[in-house]
Amino acid sequence: MRDFPVRYLALMVTGCVFAVSLMVALRLDIGWWLVILSGALTAIGLADLLQNKRALLRNYPILAHFRYMFESIRPEIRQYFLEDDAAPNPFSRNQRSLVYQRAKQAIDKRPFGTQLDVYQSDYEWINHSIVPTKLASHDFRITIGADRAQPYSASVFNISAMSFGALSANAIRALNQGAQKGGFMHDTGEGSISRYHQPENANDAGGDLVWEIGSGYFGCRNEDGSFSAEKFAANANLPQVKMIEVKLSQGAKPGHGGMLPGAKVSIEIATARGIPVGMDCISPSSHSAFDTPTGLLQFIEQLRNLSGGKPTGFKLAIGHPWEFFGIVKAMLHTGITPDFIVIDGGEGGTGAAPVEFTDHVGVPLQEALLLAHNTLVGAKLRDKVKIGASGKIITAFDIVRTIALGADWCNSARGFMFALGCIQSQSCHTDRCPTGIATQDTLRQRALVVPDKAERVANFHQNTLKALAELIAAAGLHHPSELKPHHLVRRVSANQVKLASALLPYLESGQLLSEAQATSGLPEVFAKYWPIAQAESFHPIR
Repeated sequence: MRDFPVRYLALMVTGCVFAVSLMVALRLDIGWWLVILSGALTAIGLADLLQNKRALLRNYPILAHFRYMFESIRPEIRQYFLEDDAAPNPFSRNQRSLVYQRAKQAIDKRPFGTQLDVYQSDYEWINHSIVPTKLASHDFRITIGADRAQPYSASVFNISAMSFGALSANAIRALNQGAQKGGFMHDTGEGSISRYHQPENANDAGGDLVWEIGSGYFGCRNEDGSFSAEKFAANANLPQVKMIEVKLSQGAKPGHGGMLPGAKVSIEIATARGIPVGMDCISPSSHSAFDTPTGLLQFIEQLRNLSGGKPTGFKLAIGHPWEFFGIVKAMLHTGITPDFIVIDGGEGGTGAAPVEFTDHVGVPLQEALLLAHNTLVGAKLRDKVKIGASGKIITAFDIVRTIALGADWCNSARGFMFALGCIQSQSCHTDRCPTGIATQDTLRQRALVVPDKAERVANFHQNTLKALAELIAAAGLHHPSELKPHHLVRRVSANQVKLASALLPYLESGQLLSEAQATSGLPEVFAKYWPIAQAESFHPIR
């Protein structure tokens, strides 16, 4: 009982103040504001004593509320006052600041040397040349689907998949208008093509779209949720749609379906997705249009034909190796190849997910990209299939690293969210995004002024490519496609560094096709799982 006065001090003080101020107010008719304030606090304290749900409030009436208040703003306190500039949470202040500076056309240079510990393990750099090149342009592009009826010339840096519904109407408008200004592509996400992805004026051009087809077949579904070829063809043949992407999984929650509660399914979202208004919107964890690797490729071929020959491919976060190997074996058996594959790293993404999935499901980008690149090289298919990659790509060096490891182009979701003004409040799933980006609240999203943010999106893309051009020129190269693993150096200890080409395994062209090399001489993942993968099933041979 000796700490009784301390534990109940706040309640005792407010009670005494209330009693004294009430007597003074009744006698002199002054200080009623103090009566109201102290009376309210006293009432709160008594309620704390009488409630039986929170022991802390019963033991520390009134005072415990301050503990809960500070706990609720702990992330903000750390982010704004205590965070190390270089500590990723999940993006560092330095990373966010760089995006803001490039989006706002502010100075993005830093004086006085690096803040990174260059002798710490995993520090990376790109070697430069004594004879740097001079580049005439930073508009680096690659051709996807070169032998198709409608090939697409894509930028090497683009907007990754984010759906209308997850993002606000104004955010989608700003991203698409920014993509149009900068000449790069905007992935719709599985929420399909909304009116906000398209220009408001029919005479204006919209940003190039990659239409993502998820397991819910939004925008191309029948009433029972199955795929509708007729509805797909109507959307796929829009001039603004440049490529078709079948989504198998995403980095944020691979192997996990999703549901948009009926309360959030507005008329606009329902129209875009082709679902009933006010009904729960289910995204199954797997597709119903196919259930084998061969079926996937036949579905891709169907979509390519229905779209008039537009580049068509698929996106996935790598999981069981034999499943991806089965898809590649199906390419060899059927002769059908996707025009591209987008690898989503397990460290993505913008979508809210169960903590266990966010932290412990899905192969990280480096290993996933290596697996995909090596498998296609080993099967002599790499020249037929372009590879895109996404997963915490923010800076020009992130693009350099990713392309050097095996990608042809990079996508970024959270980078472009920062360009819109995202402050990493991590409230995307609450519908209370403070910047109006990840919300359907009409009042909140009014804060996002579309013309201004579209300009910032275009600026971020432009200035990042300018920085990329400087890195490419410094290395003595002419295009990012010339980047190879030997250009990338990584510290593995305080006194040892290695080229990525020596540190990471790379297959020889056709190595998986040689019977003599079926198991011997291959990295363990290929030696163990390539022989048991099959084109007819996603399950391994037992």
